[in-house]
Amino acid sequence: MITSALQAIGLFLVTNIDDVIVLSLFFARGARQRGTTTKIVVGQYLGFGGILLASLAVTFGAGLFLPDGAIPYFGLIPLLLGGYAAWQVWRNADDDDSVADTPISALTVAAVTFANGGDNIGVYVPVFLTVGAGALVAYCVVFLALVVVLVLAAKFVATRRPIAEVLERWEHILFPLVLIVLGLVILIEGGAFGL
Repeated sequence: MITSALQAIGLFLVTNIDDVIVLSLFFARGARQRGTTTKIVVGQYLGFGGILLASLAVTFGAGLFLPDGAIPYFGLIPLLLGGYAAWQVWRNADDDDSVADTPISALTVAAVTFANGGDNIGVYVPVFLTVGAGALVAYCVVFLALVVVLVLAAKFVATRRPIAEVLERWEHILFPLVLIVLGLVILIEGGAFGL
């Protein structure tokens, strides 16, 4: 069981380290709003819970409902959210505070997390297929425990003075840019639309 837990920690870190950047940008966007951490934690749990449920469903054969080729199209979610955020920046170019004050939503965090999880599903399913029921439970428990650690790491990164200053100044550009690039990477790497 300890071996499974250690393997789960390594697998989680490898598949979720990129979320630190995205979550840090969410923290930067919600820096002046009440409840930002709670919304990000809830959103991250919702999104990662969806990733975990999809991985388990595919592992247990329910993948018949979602063809393998559908996963890359989840890249449309961050691409559209990034496009919307970029449009808000352009529309409010004269009013820096209006973009920075756009409320953070747990559902937006969840959607971005889930969309960014196609690679997680692709990695988790083969691992889940090769382990027993006890190890599978250990993986799920460790993954769910590490979600809050991931969020706290992103908050730590986002609140370091030099990083916070850069994020404060450039978040309105970085946030949509990272989401758009993330969406394009998911679409292209997954071969969506024949890319």
